[in-house]
Amino acid sequence: MLIYDLICAQGHRFEGWFSNLDDLERQLSEKLLLCPVCGDGSISRRPSTFGLQRFARPEREKPEKRPDLTGAEQLQELFRRWAEFSSRLERDFDDVGPDFTDEALKIHYGVSARRNIRGLSTEAQEEILKKEGVDFFKAPILSRKSSSLSKN
Repeated sequence: MLIYDLICAQGHRFEGWFSNLDDLERQLSEKLLLCPVCGDGSISRRPSTFGLQRFARPEREKPEKRPDLTGAEQLQELFRRWAEFSSRLERDFDDVGPDFTDEALKIHYGVSARRNIRGLSTEAQEEILKKEGVDFFKAPILSRKSSSLSKN
């Protein structure tokens, strides 16, 4: 499942969840998406506001071979791996919150020690990072909020 930030022609921002980029592009071209605020059908994709910067690369684990899985099993496996990815981000990256851009620039120019960081950024801040040559990538993470469904 991929999460994309979307915006309508009126400037209302919202997110959409899609199975892949082709699914998003198909829905956009067929005008199947509507703004949840105003109902506008003129929707475009925007970069996400979540950013990461990573340095030291650990050795890659070899993927294990798995038997063919059903659709439900594939979805369960996807969410299991996504949760594992999110846990690694929480564990191995310093959360600098909305100071992501400032801290990434400090690290890039040697003012702060090199380390893995995660945090939030705006489109304008992401443009600054790109212009300055700072490597980063954006990724959605699963939240660990509890719900009534998980209380058994």
